[in-house]
Amino acid sequence: MDLTTYVPDFINQSSVFSPLYEEEQNELNTVNSDITDLVNQCFVETATWGLSDWESFLGISANSNSNSIRITNILAKIRGRGTSTVALVQNVANSYSNGTVQVIEHPATYTIEIKFISDYGIPPNLSDLQNAISEIMPAHLAILYTYLYTVWQSAQKVTWNTIKTDGTWGNLKSGQDVTN
Repeated sequence: MDLTTYVPDFINQSSVFSPLYEEEQNELNTVNSDITDLVNQCFVETATWGLSDWESFLGISANSNSNSIRITNILAKIRGRGTSTVALVQNVANSYSNGTVQVIEHPATYTIEIKFISDYGIPPNLSDLQNAISEIMPAHLAILYTYLYTVWQSAQKVTWNTIKTDGTWGNLKSGQDVTN
């Protein structure tokens, strides 16, 4: 909002009123910025300094300095309310980075398998995910975590020269195709 649009031009050009309106505009901009920042704290995805309030409200101990990890922990706690179902477990797991999962029930063995299907390797902040899942799962069910890895048989098809030319060791480990 520009204050000068609400007054006649001759007042805006006045050496007396122009500095006054400029200062008032600066104050108004500061107030608007503070209001926007306060509203951002009301939503987990945009919160910064308000994350500690969310953690306190939900009973989460802040064990990370990374806001993105703190946000995923808060979202998982919020999503983890209710009866434990496959959809609930999937929803909680998907709130974590690299957490695209397939949840498979094994009723005969009282086991729930959480299979990571989006990326290869162990996802970051896995311990936070495991804590969130263990909070929502009944105690009598075992939880099995399954990860994707590049197996030696698929890597044997690739020569070192191909990796040097077309890819990196990281590409090979992460399951990306380097044989092109």
